[in-house]
Amino acid sequence: MRTIVKALCLVACMAACNSGANKAPQKSSSQLLFEKLKSIEGKGTLFGHQDDLAYGIGWSYQAGESDVKRAAGDYPALFGWELGGLELGRQANIDKVPFDKMKEFALWAHNQGAVNTFSWHPYSAVDTTKNAWVVDHIVVEHILPGGSHHSTFLLHLDRLADFFLGLKTDTGEAIPFIFRPWHEMDGTWFWWGSSLTSPGQLQQLFRFTIEYLHSKGVSNFLTAYSPDRNFNSTEEYLSWYPGDDLVDIMGMDNYYDLGQGPEGLNKAVQKLEIVVNYAAANNKIAALTETGLDMIPDSLWYSRTLGGLINASELTRKTVYAMVWRNHDLSHFYVPHPEHPALSDFRDFTGQPNIWLLREWANQPTE
Repeated sequence: MRTIVKALCLVACMAACNSGANKAPQKSSSQLLFEKLKSIEGKGTLFGHQDDLAYGIGWSYQAGESDVKRAAGDYPALFGWELGGLELGRQANIDKVPFDKMKEFALWAHNQGAVNTFSWHPYSAVDTTKNAWVVDHIVVEHILPGGSHHSTFLLHLDRLADFFLGLKTDTGEAIPFIFRPWHEMDGTWFWWGSSLTSPGQLQQLFRFTIEYLHSKGVSNFLTAYSPDRNFNSTEEYLSWYPGDDLVDIMGMDNYYDLGQGPEGLNKAVQKLEIVVNYAAANNKIAALTETGLDMIPDSLWYSRTLGGLINASELTRKTVYAMVWRNHDLSHFYVPHPEHPALSDFRDFTGQPNIWLLREWANQPTE
């Protein structure tokens, strides 16, 4: 009798083991986000806006408000947020958005089916009185492992990790997001930029940042690489690149070219095609990670320039998202307010079948 029982237990155990072996491993939230973004390549481009839920022209911190919704009738599909100041232990970022409110906004956006993306303009770890735009001292060399201020930089990363670990749903599930550190490194206006940092140092900094976050248990994000427009070949575009094993999204920030008329637009098209080509060949996602025309003096800019860029070719139509910067006030904004001459054109642009706001994106099936 005991032999029969043992045999039955062995069979049951083997069946359970085989069942587990045949079961596909559960995909992470970031992997699911990657697959959904990849699935719309060539079909639609998500429209994004920085700080869209926090404030706009004539309002701030009003539930349900959005300048994109006011202008186009729906929320953006992608929401951008800024983490600068978090590394110093502050309660609000460099644009005065409280971090607790930012978490609430990110959760709301996630619950609606939108995408969240975070940039980070940290203060210098060498002199914490100096913000990201102060370029009068060398920083990166001193915050890498072995550097004189590496321990301070680790504290900054710990605070960043704590924030990311707190991005959870009401049921405790990690909210997936895009993280876009060390952007526009090919420009000269940040302390990690080309005037103070070599490509090798930037690659080390980028790699250390992502791997350190992973070591702290932050794994629910996609990583974006986004130099500015200062390249004309794949080799130049990749000169600051930290590696395929780290990066999910191949991006480009480009304001300048898209404010220079037809000639600038042609240059932007060539550069975006370089980005998309690399992304397509290496299983990455291509994005126009930051752009816009401040105060929109060209009332046809959205349809003629941004739309012209996205729709320029079969390649550029594979741009998965495009995000414009924030609406601070009437002297600094990127989405038209209701009285602006560009409003009608903005509605035409967002009404194009391949430019997707929140409803179009949220209704896309998830595999």
